[in-house]
Amino acid sequence: MKISLKIFLGYFLLVGLAAWFVLTVFVDEVKPGVRQAMEDTLVDSASLLAELAKDDLKHGIIQNGQFARSLQDYQEKPGIASIWGVPKLTSDYRVYITDTNGMVVFDSSHEAVGQDYSRWNDVYLTLKNRYGVRTTPIDATKPEGDTVMYVAAPIMDHATLIGVLTVAKPNSTMQPFIARAQEKIMGWGLLLLALLLALSLCLGILFTWRFTRAIHRLRDYAIAVAQGKKVAAPDSSNDELAELAQAMKTMREELDGHQHIQAAIHQLTHELKSPITAIQAATELITPDMPSQDRTHFLNSIKTQTSRLQHMVQNILGLAALEQQQILAHPVKILLSELIKQQVRLVEDRANQRHIQLITTLVPSISIAGDAFLCGQAINNLLENALDFSANHTRIHIHLSNTQAGIQLEIQDEGSGIPDYALDKIKEKFYSLPRPAHTPHAGQRSTGLGLNFVMQIMALHDGQFHIRNADTAGVIARLCWPN
Repeated sequence: MKISLKIFLGYFLLVGLAAWFVLTVFVDEVKPGVRQAMEDTLVDSASLLAELAKDDLKHGIIQNGQFARSLQDYQEKPGIASIWGVPKLTSDYRVYITDTNGMVVFDSSHEAVGQDYSRWNDVYLTLKNRYGVRTTPIDATKPEGDTVMYVAAPIMDHATLIGVLTVAKPNSTMQPFIARAQEKIMGWGLLLLALLLALSLCLGILFTWRFTRAIHRLRDYAIAVAQGKKVAAPDSSNDELAELAQAMKTMREELDGHQHIQAAIHQLTHELKSPITAIQAATELITPDMPSQDRTHFLNSIKTQTSRLQHMVQNILGLAALEQQQILAHPVKILLSELIKQQVRLVEDRANQRHIQLITTLVPSISIAGDAFLCGQAINNLLENALDFSANHTRIHIHLSNTQAGIQLEIQDEGSGIPDYALDKIKEKFYSLPRPAHTPHAGQRSTGLGLNFVMQIMALHDGQFHIRNADTAGVIARLCWPN
């Protein structure tokens, strides 16, 4: 059986069972609800009749006094009421009164006068100043048969208890109302259930279709990846399926990364070959009788290329170690303004040689928790990058601020900016741009690891790294740490 059919049938069955359960609960609650309402009415009736019978009981004329006559007249009066379509033709009440010993002194049915009712709960509890009520089968031999509800009220002469009045009413008199209510609830409930099932059927089909469509898209994506096709990862409004799609996309990127290993190694080899070739050529050309000016030139070239090799190897090793690091091992409090000043001092000589001004605007009290060495490397990489792409006699602005978005460090140069085609690639490994013609290293490329190194450092600090072209001229590199 297909998963779509399983989901649909399970959803449909669940909704149906839930609706049927609610309907049966409603029907089952009708009977106790009606009886509770009847008990509430009997409480009021018993209390009212107790007040009316007080004088006759007090004067010993309860059996033939005004209370007894009025009650007999009421019972003999023909019924004329129609309650919600159910005719009421006779009186259903039975009233009896007991004295303070529980002996029956009045009974509207003339059945129990002189009997001891002191052990019945309605009389017993009322004599104990508690609420007296009981429900007793009409036929003691048939405990599951029809029952009668008895509700008692005390007869008080001022603060003295002089008797107990009980009103009895068969629960069967409520059966027509219970049956009618249950019939209506069942009828309307079945109609509602049918509508609900029809609606759940439509919703179930729609939900199943959307869910299985997303699964089919993931399946097709996996098949396309297995066939080596270049297709976009599917998206989904379902959180779990969206996470699965993202996981599949990440898996594909990792697989694609393995395929690019050879290309990356080839590119790295090429990067290393260039400075090594330059060093080798310089060493072969240097001779003892070479003019000192030429010898100095070649020695400076060797020094430059050696420094480039060292910087490249350090970046590769640092990036490899950083990619394996998941959390900061020992974060410490870092005063960012001092760290920035320290990194600025390291590049001041290069900047001064080219008459580039380093303009700093720093808030002295801003601090973060992190790795001072790594944060310093990130700032240094951005400063070195800004110098490489800045013309002589320009300025580099270094601005540290504390905003609602977080702690921000912006480094802005006045260079030619990043070409549009490179904006999305500038942070990728091994991707670099040639230095502009108006700089000391015109035409040369870096290892392409510096900005990716910065991105990894900021991710380790739960921060962000952004780089974009400025509105006027140059590039703005922004480091953002959380507050």
